[in-house]
Amino acid sequence: MKIAVVGTGYVGLVSGACFAEMGVDVTCVDIDEQKIESLKQGIIPIYEPGLKNIVVRNYDAQRLHFTTDLQTILNEMDIVFIAVGTPSDEEGNAEMKYVWTVADTIAENITKPLLIVTKSTVPVGTSHQIKERVQKKLEERGLHYLDFDVASNPEFLKEGAAVDDFMSPDRVVVGVETERAKELMTRLYRPFLLNNFRVIFMDILSSEMTKYASNAMLATRISFMNDVANLCELVGADVNMVRRGIGSDTRIGRSFLYPGCGYGGSCFPKDVKAIIKVAENVGYEMKVLKAVESVNENQKKVLFYKFNEFFKGEIEGKTVAVWGLSFKPETDDVRDAPALQLINSLLESGVNVRGYDPAAMEEARKKLNDKIYYAKDIYDAANNADALIIPTEWKEFRLPNWEILRKIMRTHLVIDGRNIYNKEELNNFGFEHRGIGL
Repeated sequence: MKIAVVGTGYVGLVSGACFAEMGVDVTCVDIDEQKIESLKQGIIPIYEPGLKNIVVRNYDAQRLHFTTDLQTILNEMDIVFIAVGTPSDEEGNAEMKYVWTVADTIAENITKPLLIVTKSTVPVGTSHQIKERVQKKLEERGLHYLDFDVASNPEFLKEGAAVDDFMSPDRVVVGVETERAKELMTRLYRPFLLNNFRVIFMDILSSEMTKYASNAMLATRISFMNDVANLCELVGADVNMVRRGIGSDTRIGRSFLYPGCGYGGSCFPKDVKAIIKVAENVGYEMKVLKAVESVNENQKKVLFYKFNEFFKGEIEGKTVAVWGLSFKPETDDVRDAPALQLINSLLESGVNVRGYDPAAMEEARKKLNDKIYYAKDIYDAANNADALIIPTEWKEFRLPNWEILRKIMRTHLVIDGRNIYNKEELNNFGFEHRGIGL
């Protein structure tokens, strides 16, 4: 079987490399010539643990190929996955221009039956629109006889664990409308079926909705727990105890109940906005998700508020060390990262910022330019700082040398945006600890 994956971002590159690892002949396509040439040389454009080894191994084995020319390779393929970006536009709708460009390219060049699969996160009904768009162009070309299929195969990969998620999925969701499409997708995912992973077939509309609903539910749990954490602070409860208490209920479970300084990244913010807009377009209001979004936006401000409160508003000229710039550990993705909102608020207030991240320094620099000092390590960041703020819980932040930090910091304040430290332990080292919901 030969497949093409159009788009070499998180979804496309991870999917293509992992399919190749399972023995499929895969061609990854992107319009960025420099990115494609870099991939051929084993240079990976994103930070994702384990990905480079799989890409290099399968490229060397000639199971994984890279090109900018979809037209040339199109008619060698059995399946083409559309895995391009669908960022939010100014109104919160998913921006679909890249999806339509791929669909049009396919329609203008196919000469044999093909299965077109949307792997990008797209509004409900997109696959049907792709079918109508391709069919119309085929008829304009006089190819009334050419038969093709569409399907939906949304991704559920976590940045920082994407390779493991793809190779050992808890479920694979596939939306189809023909037996031929189902048979092709069954063949493609057979290696996963051999390991008893679940491949759930459903109709296309339900498949597209499943992706949005899944991310919306996870975002809801995060915002709910952050709301509870804020209330815990006001009434004197310990949110860690509360989380353990409710998480032990098997109907609720422990996942995504950790309070913090808000969610970010390329999925949750965009997908919550998109499903709200999908509902508005059919005359329905997603009241719960609007509240989820509002809580999250407010939660991203909590670290700045805690810092400003500690110094009673006298913060101009202070210096802050920020540990963690990516939106979560094990990724260099800074899109909608709480750290960036914190830093911008600090800069607007005349605060000097010294930032450090194990992977996201260059991505952060693209957003912040030279407005902050980019430290070489955690101690360089904390040098002469009036506060240490942790928006991202990288493992290397968990056990710093507090004796060193006490000597090099001007003011011994730690604002712990992910509750990774023990308050009493830090107090014993002479630090003031401010967490979330504690």
